[in-house]
Amino acid sequence: MKKYDVIVIGGGSGGLTVASGASSLGAKVALIEKEKHLGGDCLHVGCVPSKSFIKAAKEIHSAKEKATKLGLEVSGEGSLKKINERIKSSIDVIQHHDSDERFINMGIDLYKGLGVFTSDHTVKINDDVIYGKRIVIATGSRAFIPPIKGLKEAGFLTNENIFNQEKLPKDLLVIGAGPVGLELSQAMARFGSNVTVVERSKTLLSKEDQSIRNVAGKLLEKELTILLDSDVVHVEKRNDKKIVSVEKNGVMSKLEVDEILVAVGRTPNSDTLRLENAGVTKNEKGYITTNAKLQTSVSHIYAVGDVNGKFAFTHVAGEEGKTVVQNAVLGIPKKMNYEQIPWIIYTDPEIFHIGLTEHEIKEKGITYSEYEIPLNDVDRFVADHQSNGSIKILTNSKGKIIGAHAIGKGAGDWMQTVIYAIKQRKKIGDLSQMIYPYPNHAAAIQRTADLYWREKLFSGIFPKLTKKYIKWFR
Repeated sequence: MKKYDVIVIGGGSGGLTVASGASSLGAKVALIEKEKHLGGDCLHVGCVPSKSFIKAAKEIHSAKEKATKLGLEVSGEGSLKKINERIKSSIDVIQHHDSDERFINMGIDLYKGLGVFTSDHTVKINDDVIYGKRIVIATGSRAFIPPIKGLKEAGFLTNENIFNQEKLPKDLLVIGAGPVGLELSQAMARFGSNVTVVERSKTLLSKEDQSIRNVAGKLLEKELTILLDSDVVHVEKRNDKKIVSVEKNGVMSKLEVDEILVAVGRTPNSDTLRLENAGVTKNEKGYITTNAKLQTSVSHIYAVGDVNGKFAFTHVAGEEGKTVVQNAVLGIPKKMNYEQIPWIIYTDPEIFHIGLTEHEIKEKGITYSEYEIPLNDVDRFVADHQSNGSIKILTNSKGKIIGAHAIGKGAGDWMQTVIYAIKQRKKIGDLSQMIYPYPNHAAAIQRTADLYWREKLFSGIFPKLTKKYIKWFR
């Protein structure tokens, strides 16, 4: 039986971070991956293909929009076959960085197959059983399929197979209006599909700040039909069509569509691990429970990424992987901090989020200040003719940034400055003191931060001191 300092189960973002980090520090590492290629869902059916998909949709939409403004008539739809060929080329380039050879050359032993626990220190892959002093579970998640009557028989798409389609559905129903559902819905609409989105919640993007939700909803409803507070209760296949029964407030309606996309969340890949053999516990939804150090109920076994149910983001899995390397390999205690996790929803325009929303701040009873401007107050967005959106920064009574939200062209890029400011424990006033080259998009941050100084200058002690000084000078 081969023995290792660290066994990593799962070759996605979190697992690869742990494997490469541990190996570089001299640990003997085994990496187990059940799929043909390393990279995980993010590379093959998630982040990378979806962003390439969205980019193609933006280009088609932009070309049609510009042509129409110039008086040209544009018709037709995008070719899913050509679009998905382009996606594959993007995956192939990035796959080179996550190739088997790269990790083997690091000195890592790579096992291909399903890893299952036989004890708290041993894992079986095919006919091999290996021993690990430390074991890291990084098996990710998969699309959750709701128990809708007739759905399985009628057939459906998820993020795992939509990028393999060659025929664009004329009418598409999307179940779920979360980030994935909205991103793919908008892209499909721009390719030429008539898209209807069904969402059980009464509000769109419930985790986002109310101001951002309002703007996003108005913009998305121009391209999509969105049915909130609604449930898909039955699907029936009739010839080449799918008849979908949708219930809202006890009233049933039927939609006839060519295809259905399911995007109602994720379920963890923990069911095949035989966790009971290792004594590792999971919650009722199948997520492996961990502490702040990412340890499971068995202290030498860790869990990172989607499988622990904290945040289903690639960048979080990577950060968790770094934390585990420090704890499991270096033995230096480090806790994972989830208080200021940023994320982006890649609709057009993009949505940026970090920290608390205004509603959450009010719930916590925190004394706060709000600084918000529309993007049509920022010259660069006006010059680009893409001024739909807004930016909002929330601070505590001392000017510390406790939440920042934006919707606008490239928001995920130009709001990075705010992430850095929070990480460096800077206050909103510090953002105003930076020099922003004119005219750039990040000036939206400056304009928002300037509101803080304007508030300070025209309220409180400053006006009183100024009046006294002017009176004395006269």
